[in-house]
Amino acid sequence: MISFLRGTIAALFVDSVVIEVGGIGYRVSMSGKSLSRLGHVGEEVKVLTRLQVRDDALVLYGFLNHDEEKLFAKLTSVSSVGPKVALSALSTYEPEALVSAIVSQDVGAIQQIPGVGKKMASRIALELKESFGSEAQIALPGISTQAANARKGTVEALLSMGFTSEETDLALKGAPEEANETILLQYALKRLGK
Repeated sequence: MISFLRGTIAALFVDSVVIEVGGIGYRVSMSGKSLSRLGHVGEEVKVLTRLQVRDDALVLYGFLNHDEEKLFAKLTSVSSVGPKVALSALSTYEPEALVSAIVSQDVGAIQQIPGVGKKMASRIALELKESFGSEAQIALPGISTQAANARKGTVEALLSMGFTSEETDLALKGAPEEANETILLQYALKRLGK
């Protein structure tokens, strides 16, 4: 199994990236959010991967952190949820927000994922609630709940100012992990040139 790839971004697509490692280009399917944070062609990256073996193809799925990878694995363990729906979920929600929706049984929020109807949303909520136990969210490694809430508040503030989710993701890339909402907002606005 291929656990991760470290190499140079050779090409970026809407739903995948080609990473050149040792003269070989590996096409890796990723969520839209991860692709927007990945970098540019020619930059060095490390992507965690999961390999799916099908009758007609070998498909690599990529993630920027272990939380995304774990959530992808849990989502694909739900009956009738395939890798495309799992990536769609990761494109729609940050991992902690999706886990929060699952734990709170918010079927309406889960239904916002493209390709997920009411029946599938209910199945996801039902089958995964126990697997998260009392985890209200997946915390990013080393980040407290307070810091995660500050980041969430900053994203909401930026969105209300008219910035797109892609712009907010890029603006917060590299932000201090334990910063409060005010510092994060100042950091993001400086990166956005406002």
